[in-house]
Amino acid sequence: MYARKSNYEPCVDRLVEVWTSLASACDRLGPAQWELPTDCPGWTVRDQVAHLIGVERMLLGETPPAPLATLPDHVRNPFAELNEPWVEVRRRVPGNEVLAEFISVTGRRIHELRTFPPERFDVLGWSPEGQVPYRDFVASRILDSWAHEQDVRRALGRPGGRNGVGEATVLDRCERTMPYVVGKRVAPPDGTVVRFQVTGVLGRKVAVLMDDGRAVVVQGPGTEQTTTCLTLDQDTFWRLGFGRVDGARALAVGQVRIDGDQALGHRVLRSMAFMA
Repeated sequence: MYARKSNYEPCVDRLVEVWTSLASACDRLGPAQWELPTDCPGWTVRDQVAHLIGVERMLLGETPPAPLATLPDHVRNPFAELNEPWVEVRRRVPGNEVLAEFISVTGRRIHELRTFPPERFDVLGWSPEGQVPYRDFVASRILDSWAHEQDVRRALGRPGGRNGVGEATVLDRCERTMPYVVGKRVAPPDGTVVRFQVTGVLGRKVAVLMDDGRAVVVQGPGTEQTTTCLTLDQDTFWRLGFGRVDGARALAVGQVRIDGDQALGHRVLRSMAFMA
């Protein structure tokens, strides 16, 4: 489906893996399936794919559609304002045509990335996380694409695409962001340790210590002296971080267990949606 490999940038192969999986998830859908709502408020299965088309068309240098005169209620930030016109212009396009466009556009992007010399991936530039090497920007596209693939798969009841490079990229981002969640959003007293016990194939243990007003990740002796521990599986971990599920809801249905300081644990859960 995509251009043959012509460089050795692993990030490009990872992007191919995620986009191939998403295209497979949307293969042979009926009209009603394209209209199914997803975990992103206001977006159907078709809208998820349309969003990814829009981002990659912008990266190819194409002019975006005109801004919407009236924004839907689910559009709540400047990024969403940029995304929504690309989605809106495809809302009356048959889903199979949107999928064909997705395959075509992402194929062009992969071809472009394959033509880049290795040093191009070292060049610093804008990303959602600030100025980073271009390979890290590509990683942000892996992250976004995999999350929307899972939105699509959940809506369709077609599980798949799990425990690969896309999910690893997403979980790594969630892990890196937990000090921000604890230190900036929750800001408990110095000496507090919040531990995230994430289970699953790609699970991990993340212990965040408040020290001199800053949150730092700690390992080794001492991390067992936890003020609060949140135990959850890797699917719940990323869905909380990406705002796909409400913390109180996840707790109520048993997707999260809080040990230790219950009030602090609830505050952390309410603060985890850094990508919402």
